[in-house]
Amino acid sequence: MDPALLGEVLSLLMFLAACGVLILGYPVAFSLAGTALAFASLGYLLDVFNMNLLGGLPSRYFGVMVNEVLVAVPLFVFMGVMLERSRIAEQLLETMGMMFGQMRGGLGLSVVFVGMLLAASTGIVGATVVTMGLLALPTMLKSGYDPKLACGVICASGTLGQIIPPSIVLVILGDIMQGANTQAALGLGNFAPDPVSVIDLFAGAFLPGMVLVGLYMAWIMFVALTRPNACPPVPTQEGVDLRARVLQILLPPACLIVLVLGSILIGAATPTEAAAMGSIGSLLLAGRAMDPDRSWPVYGAGVSLLVLVALVSLFDLRLQREIVPTGDLIAALLAMVAVAVLVAGIGVSLKRVYQSGVLTEVMRATVKISTMVFVILLGASVFSLTFRGLGGEKIVSDVLSTMPGGVFGAMLMVMALIFVMGFFLDFLEIIFVVVPIVGPILIALGINPIWLGVMIAVNLQTSFLTPPFGFALFYLRGVAPPSITTMDIYRGIIPFVVIQVLCLVLLAVFPGLVTWLPSVLFGS
Repeated sequence: MDPALLGEVLSLLMFLAACGVLILGYPVAFSLAGTALAFASLGYLLDVFNMNLLGGLPSRYFGVMVNEVLVAVPLFVFMGVMLERSRIAEQLLETMGMMFGQMRGGLGLSVVFVGMLLAASTGIVGATVVTMGLLALPTMLKSGYDPKLACGVICASGTLGQIIPPSIVLVILGDIMQGANTQAALGLGNFAPDPVSVIDLFAGAFLPGMVLVGLYMAWIMFVALTRPNACPPVPTQEGVDLRARVLQILLPPACLIVLVLGSILIGAATPTEAAAMGSIGSLLLAGRAMDPDRSWPVYGAGVSLLVLVALVSLFDLRLQREIVPTGDLIAALLAMVAVAVLVAGIGVSLKRVYQSGVLTEVMRATVKISTMVFVILLGASVFSLTFRGLGGEKIVSDVLSTMPGGVFGAMLMVMALIFVMGFFLDFLEIIFVVVPIVGPILIALGINPIWLGVMIAVNLQTSFLTPPFGFALFYLRGVAPPSITTMDIYRGIIPFVVIQVLCLVLLAVFPGLVTWLPSVLFGS
């Protein structure tokens, strides 16, 4: 057999073998790296793989270690886990239920709205689904909601964290799409391509995320009109000052979301810097939740954080200059005072969350989740390098380039492949295995990298809802009461999977939903 053809065959067999090993339940990172090393050794014995290629792994690993963008991953994880463990999500859900529960479908709308807020502040699907499953599902069932509708709403709302920025998926995808864009440009002879950043992907995903929220709510209202018994109103609690509760419970997390996402979109902070602010903000909110009666140090720290963002955006605070304008000098002095107040508030919050035991839980969960992400990234580097060394990238490029329908056919095939793989594989596995392979090829065919990244992100969101391995389904099954069957959960998510596919179609027909905001903000 021709050596080049033999290498391509081995690359496809390696891909299938890796998928099979993952389906069997072996650890992702070690499955990818182990499968790749086994096929690299086989390719070396058959003289179709050059082992010297693996010498590039140290430089790849070092590139991951010094990549400042990826520092945002553990920071966003910390932010999300802190908000979940400090019962802020529970308070949000109770407050929204009081606001909308009196109308038919109101409790379902509240779940979607809180899912959107948690998505914009946590981005962790498991935490959101489990929290709302424990809090909202019993209330919905007690109020007479159709079990299938209740399960579908909770699972779908919990997955919004994958597409609404700031999202861990978008951070990882943004880093990979940046490399794919550079690789595609170099292959076309363009040595100065327009950069693609995580910020571009955040801006591009914002409107699609809101569209998805709107579609979820529209479906709940449609059910309320056509099947009113499936989502009846909920009796309200008497003697509760709703306005005061909204200001106290809803406003602080909303300010945190605006601070984090707004600072990224207006260019005041990088995603990593915004993630650091989000971590501090979540810590302050947790400290306030631990002792609401003595929250003035935390409020002072929160105001100081907002003041610091405003000062950094409006003034040049560098003092190592020969001439410092009076306005900048005054701003720098104010910044020093704000930093002192902020540090004091952080100290108070740290003491409270540590004494409550929450800090230890949050740190352990953050280390566990972040380690999983980065170990998978390192294992995926071995896989992608071996796949390219065997010639797999060439066969994928040939297949996509010759697909009927040209660019549309190639894109449709990739989207279908990711959708089907979502039935069996986790979103991280698909990102690290598939996207580095198909991304450069599709971009070289003329597809906008920002639009491509958002389309992949929305498609990956369905992997949490599609049986048999949809993680959101497992999360809800673990906390649902015995009266809820597995078939109730599976049947409940079907309309929402259809809605997500409809959202993909809308983004394909109207790509401006993705590209408009980045073009307005950054000219991307």
